[in-house]
Amino acid sequence: MLDPRRLRLLRDVTRTGSIAGAAQRAGCTAAAASQQLAALERDTGVSLLERGPRSVRLTEAGRVLAEHADRVLVELDGAEQALLAVAGLRGGRLRVAAFGTAAGFAVPALGTFRRRHPGVEVTFVELEPDEAVPAVRAGEVDLAVTHQYARLPKPDLRGLRQTALRSERLLLAVPPSLRPGDDGPVRLPDYAGADWISPRPATGFQALVELACRAAGFEPKVGFRTDSYDVMLTLVAADLGVALVPELAAVPRAGVTFLEVARPAPLTREVHATTRAADTSAAVAELLELLVERVSGRGASARPARRRG
Repeated sequence: MLDPRRLRLLRDVTRTGSIAGAAQRAGCTAAAASQQLAALERDTGVSLLERGPRSVRLTEAGRVLAEHADRVLVELDGAEQALLAVAGLRGGRLRVAAFGTAAGFAVPALGTFRRRHPGVEVTFVELEPDEAVPAVRAGEVDLAVTHQYARLPKPDLRGLRQTALRSERLLLAVPPSLRPGDDGPVRLPDYAGADWISPRPATGFQALVELACRAAGFEPKVGFRTDSYDVMLTLVAADLGVALVPELAAVPRAGVTFLEVARPAPLTREVHATTRAADTSAAVAELLELLVERVSGRGASARPARRRG
């Protein structure tokens, strides 16, 4: 591979008309420049310069190489400036994914990043963890906000890094007809005879609902299935059943009460920022910091879920 520094010297010989002029541009002595040009001739295997007692001129091979060198060096200079722009968050791209209920804190953090660094190309896609984790590993997404339920198997995290953002409880959403008389935590067995609302069987959360109920000693009677928490809570409000929902999804609405669950434990969901372990991008690092600030309350905090609604 040809050395760009030697190509730059050859180009500057054509611009200045002398090795001394090229050496001055390079910040070295004429002798050092002459040695580097001789090394370039050895690298190429052809004579590039016609050296005279008082002058030097390019051979035809030298002229052709100098023309190509000019274009190559322009591209290399452009690449260097692009790298500096990425390092300084004046360019590059940042591809982000998050599950739906995380948008309440992930999107504002992304908005702050965009306002601070308008030169960085930002994209966002809503993905559930079973899609987002492989997308990060494959290099299709740079940072994904993902979640993991305490009772379910962990995904394959080889080559990935996870930063904890928050831990949230699962709450039991019930209609007014099933609202208890006191404010204390409830036990799932108290709702063994109720109709249950759960995600479709293909989703991991559906497995958690069944595992939690089985751990409490009963098989839930699931009569309604939806992957939308909004639809789930609409069904609860219509007095069609009860549902487990994470705190981020516990949006207050008429006809729905959110209850703390005493047993079984732990009914929790861990929320992470998932990135590639080898990724040292300044953009990823800054967005990660903004996400941590957002959920910790140092930035504009995410909406806290209410127990009663």
